[in-house]
Amino acid sequence: MATPIISELKKKIKPGAVSILDSPPGTACPVIESLHGSDFALLVTEPTLFGLHDLKLSVDVVREMGIPLGVVINRNGIGDEGVEQYCRSHDIPVLMRIPDNRDIAVYYSKGIPFIDKIDGWRGKFLDLFKEITKQSELQNESEEA
Repeated sequence: MATPIISELKKKIKPGAVSILDSPPGTACPVIESLHGSDFALLVTEPTLFGLHDLKLSVDVVREMGIPLGVVINRNGIGDEGVEQYCRSHDIPVLMRIPDNRDIAVYYSKGIPFIDKIDGWRGKFLDLFKEITKQSELQNESEEA
């Protein structure tokens, strides 16, 4: 029943307000409903074969919907270079790389945002937000032209 809940939630979003909808991985109905009407899709993946498989499926859906996108690579340093190579060859910007780091994992397991504990990360996420906003605005301008 996730899709009707997401649909009702989206009705509560104030026009012009910044809203972030987090959806499960994959391409099922909740993902499609979350993406519908979005200005930008931030796809988070891991640099593994499984992560690359899911990323490819997600990219196909997002591009079919005409939504600009970017990628965050989580647990960077595990796996291989497949995700990086795929993004380069498909003109997908990698907007952030979060390292595979024990401290980050420990904070996460305790429900503590690591940006509150590890220097420099708050600024990196602010930069990420600015880049997403810029990409979204460029998309809106090109649609209006």
